Amino acid sequence: MKNFIEISDTEEEQVDKIKKWWNSNGKQIIGGAVLGLAGVFGWNSYGDYQDNQALNARTLYLSYASDSTNIGAYDKLIKDHSSSSYADQATFLMAKYLFEAGNYALALDALKPLISRENVVIASTAILRSASLHLQLGEHNEALTILDVDAGEGFSGLFYNLTGDIYLDLSNKEEAKKYYSLAIENITANSSLTQLIQIKLDDLN
Repeated sequence: MKNFIEISDTEEEQVDKIKKWWNSNGKQIIGGAVLGLAGVFGWNSYGDYQDNQALNARTLYLSYASDSTNIGAYDKLIKDHSSSSYADQATFLMAKYLFEAGNYALALDALKPLISRENVVIASTAILRSASLHLQLGEHNEALTILDVDAGEGFSGLFYNLTGDIYLDLSNKEEAKKYYSLAIENITANSSLTQLIQIKLDDLN
């Protein structure tokens, strides 16, 4: 816009130049402003949509959590909000209900998809519960195989402890002692779990 309006121009000439400039550029300016506002309102609408989705997922989760027979709420949560953390939590509940009902194989099937989650907490929890179920069924090799992965941060001690339990159930005391010792090294000192593992370890000495 250099030399758009010269100081030497008369007032009428300045007004005339402004009119011509506006006729050439005004629509672009208005269009840009409209697009900018549309972007803002579009983003806000998307944010509202996300909030509503989260609220709906939470409502379905609570409906199922308060009534294990409300399979309709569970199915809708999994179908409509499969990527929500509420869906994963509901699946853990489903596995728990199936376990309590003695349907161990179905509980394992429910947990299987969670093992491959990118969320370390979800994946590690699913691994621990699956391995525990296999131990409950006397399927020691399967339990050890599931645990034979790199534990997520903060979970290595729990993995070692459960591995120790599996070897103890196999009457392999040396391996059990080895993994209980590793568990103690990887769990916060003086915690109640550390004390429990130490009791198991002492019983083996």
